[in-house]
Amino acid sequence: MAEVTGIVLAAGAGTRAGGPKALLRMPDGTPWLTVATATLLDGGCSRVVVVLGALARLARPLLPLDDRVTTVVATQWERGMSESLRTGLAAADGDAALVTLVDLPTLPVSVVRRVLAAPGPLRQATFDGRPGHPVFLSAEHWAPLAATLSGDRGARAYLVAHGVDEVECSDLWDGVDRDEGA
Repeated sequence: MAEVTGIVLAAGAGTRAGGPKALLRMPDGTPWLTVATATLLDGGCSRVVVVLGALARLARPLLPLDDRVTTVVATQWERGMSESLRTGLAAADGDAALVTLVDLPTLPVSVVRRVLAAPGPLRQATFDGRPGHPVFLSAEHWAPLAATLSGDRGARAYLVAHGVDEVECSDLWDGVDRDEGA
């Protein structure tokens, strides 16, 4: 069985949300960070790396006390998603990484499990053909991908150029990110 590190990207300032999404909570008060880490662990990841940035000192206490969950800080998070993803990949270990965003608090475990169970070294959940998260990256792709990242762009161009396997998940969820408490 593959050892997969889940990565939660939660470093941004969240300008559309009125502040860092890493600080947001569900209506019952559960932090989105807690929801994201639990979803990845319950879905089959062996550990989770949470990438913080903006107001990291306020976000860190919202994480669950679980020895399978660690945090790293993208010190240059204002450069965009590329810095967050590069930081997360640098902290990952094992055979693969499964990347998601903190602003997907309703991501179901079933989507994580489907993407993990699909074949191929590069996999991306899609929703009615629209690319989304989570994204599976086998370890041999971490360094080459990191070398291509810049600005506020994620991995999509690399994934397409390297034949990503799209895993349709619209029967399980809508794939829409959230800009305010869910």
